[in-house]
Amino acid sequence: MIHTVTLNPALDKTARIPGFSPGTVNRVTAMRTDPGGKGLNVSKVVAALGGTSTAIGLLGGATGRCIADAMHIPGVLCRFTFIEGETRTNLKVVDPVKHTNTELNEPGLTVRPAVLDDMLASLAESLRPGDIIVLSGSLPPGAPPDTYSRWGTVCRARGAHVFLDADGAPLAHGLKAMPYLVKPNEHELSRLTGRALTTADDLLTAARSLISDGVERVVVSMGEAGALFVSRAGAYRAEGLRVPVGSTVGAGDSMVAALAYAAEQGMDETDTIRLAVAASAANVMCSGSQPATHDAVEQLLACVVFHRL
Repeated sequence: MIHTVTLNPALDKTARIPGFSPGTVNRVTAMRTDPGGKGLNVSKVVAALGGTSTAIGLLGGATGRCIADAMHIPGVLCRFTFIEGETRTNLKVVDPVKHTNTELNEPGLTVRPAVLDDMLASLAESLRPGDIIVLSGSLPPGAPPDTYSRWGTVCRARGAHVFLDADGAPLAHGLKAMPYLVKPNEHELSRLTGRALTTADDLLTAARSLISDGVERVVVSMGEAGALFVSRAGAYRAEGLRVPVGSTVGAGDSMVAALAYAAEQGMDETDTIRLAVAASAANVMCSGSQPATHDAVEQLLACVVFHRL
C-alpha cells in the first residue's frame, strides 16, 4: 500500500492571466480549483495511473471540508485529521503569453505537536512491511522542523519504504532518517548543499553523496532539462520531453507518484524511468494540479529518452 502524508495541504486556485503584470489590473480568463498539497497531488496521480493509496492529511474549516470532499475519488482512501482553523488557499497564476507560473502560497494551519504525534501513531499501527510512505511538502506552523525525521524513523522501523520530497530544514532533517528515496529538484538540492549546483555533473555528484550517506535512491528533477536517476547500482539521465505547458504545478509530485507506483508494482529501472518522466510531462500539459489520464501518460512512454552515466 502507498500512503501519502500532507501536513500542510491547500485549496489550489489556478488563474490564467495572459500578460500578467504586477502593480496593474489583471484580467483572469480562466480559473480552476483543485485540492492541493504535494502528498494529495501524489495520491491523485497514483489513482490516475491505476493504483490505490491512502491520503493522510491535516485539514480545518470549510476549506478543509471542501478538500476532503474533492479527494473522495476512486483509488484514494482518505484519513484526514481535522483541527481548529481554516486550511490555506494558494493562488497559482499561469501566464500563457510570458510562459510563467507564479505561486502565492499561504503559511497554513498552526498545529500542536501532540496532534502530529497522534497522527503518526495511527499511521504506524496500519503499516505493513513493504508499504511505501510519501512524506512531502512544507510543514505547517507549529510543526517541529525534525518532523519528517521522526516520521521517517518510525515508518522505517515498521518495515516501510520512505519516499521524501521536501525542501530546506524539513529535507535536511528528513535525511537523518535515511529514507529509501529522495526526490529534490535542482534548486532544493542546491539549497541542501549550500552551493549553486549549475550543471548536471554537479547535481550528480551531490546525489551520489546522498547515496553514500545511506539513501537508496535519489531522483533529481531538472525541469525541461530532464532528470537524474541515481542509485548504488548506477545512474541514468533522462532527457526532458517537450510538451505544451498547461501548468507546471504538481509536475514533481507526478514524478514522485510514478516512482511510488512503479516501486509497488515491482517495475525494473528502465520502466520506472519511462513512467516517471512520462507522468511528469503529461501532468505539465494539464491545467491546475489535476492529474493526467493514464492514456495521456502511456502515449508519452515511447518518447522518453535516457542513457546510463
